[in-house]
Amino acid sequence: MNKNILLVGVGGQGTILVSKILSTGLVEAGYDVKMSEIHGMAQRGGSVSTQVRYGEKVYSPIIGIGDADILVSFETMETLRWLEYLKPEGVVVINDYEIPSAPILSGKADYPQGVIELIESKAETRVINAAEIAEGLGNSKVMNVVLLGALIKSMNLTEIDWEKVIKDLVKEKFVDLNIKALHAGMNSVSCAEANC
Repeated sequence: MNKNILLVGVGGQGTILVSKILSTGLVEAGYDVKMSEIHGMAQRGGSVSTQVRYGEKVYSPIIGIGDADILVSFETMETLRWLEYLKPEGVVVINDYEIPSAPILSGKADYPQGVIELIESKAETRVINAAEIAEGLGNSKVMNVVLLGALIKSMNLTEIDWEKVIKDLVKEKFVDLNIKALHAGMNSVSCAEANC
């Protein structure tokens, strides 16, 4: 049976790198994988989404409304934008991290309050403070790989050699940091939550 992963965030958060690591690891594990990227106004902090579908045979990279097994949101408000794509029994991994949009920054709108509580009322939700975890490792830029680790644990994909994939795709000087971020993200999800 195919699985559908939806990664959403804001331009510059590293969602594309995470989807490449994820897709490469799944291919190396023998899955058929299809990936689709939607950049939007990614260069200007706009919405970015990546869809990764994997299984025995995948014919299309596109995830329809109500078809995502897991929604990984790199920015809190983006979760609301994409929640309708989640299956009723799907899981949300939400980064407790806010990036105000242009209307919010200009004072024309307010950042919505209670987003996490609303998501928790609608779906099985894992809240990760990936920024805090990444800063604890010494570099906030690995927040994306922390979220990748949480995704891997949530989807029970821990048998894949993710360290090798990171070594293959990340610049050498950042490999160790990214591997630490991966494990920190995996450790942020309990076995009880992931049904280990």
